[in-house]
Amino acid sequence: MKIDFVSDVSCPWCAIGLKSLEQALKQLPELEVQLNFQPFELNPGMVAEGEDITEHLTRKYGMPPAQLEANRAAIRQRGAAVGLDFVQGARSRIFNTFDAHRLLHWAGLQGGTFQRDLKLALFGAYFTEGRDPSDHALLLERAESVGLDVNAARAVLETGQYEEQVREAESFYLAQGIHSVPAVIINDRHLISGGQPPEVFEKALRQIAAEPV
Repeated sequence: MKIDFVSDVSCPWCAIGLKSLEQALKQLPELEVQLNFQPFELNPGMVAEGEDITEHLTRKYGMPPAQLEANRAAIRQRGAAVGLDFVQGARSRIFNTFDAHRLLHWAGLQGGTFQRDLKLALFGAYFTEGRDPSDHALLLERAESVGLDVNAARAVLETGQYEEQVREAESFYLAQGIHSVPAVIINDRHLISGGQPPEVFEKALRQIAAEPV
């Protein structure tokens, strides 16, 4: 089973969706899964220094402060249910994530679980520690923490490698109608949208696995 997980590293529902998907897959050990992480930027035009997240969300969605806080509380609750620690106040700013996607693309080419491990490491850096995922020092730190070659990672970041490939992938999924994430695409045919609970993913995966080839 091929699963393309389209997401951004600054998207809390993407982190929740990934952990939920992984919990569902644990209930289906008979499935042979190829999990690929595909790029999506919630804010492709974000300036280098980032922006206050409350101001950004208020302008982007027109949400009043009370609704924003209610949404944050729901995210913390849902995150805790799947083992994620969304620290209150950690996400005070939102940042550009393009270089993170370039590094994730490269990590995927290294095989094994490097891409998945780096994705989780970047989620933790942003949502739990409040770190800046556009900061090259952080990206290198997290790459090294999951066992990737830090010198090769530095070369990727400093030379602009994989810019074209990431842009092409982003354009492809936008053209396919993906305008919100997470978007979980199974076998290039089935779409599960949003940070669904584990049981929703499990039910969908069982149904898809039972389909005739």
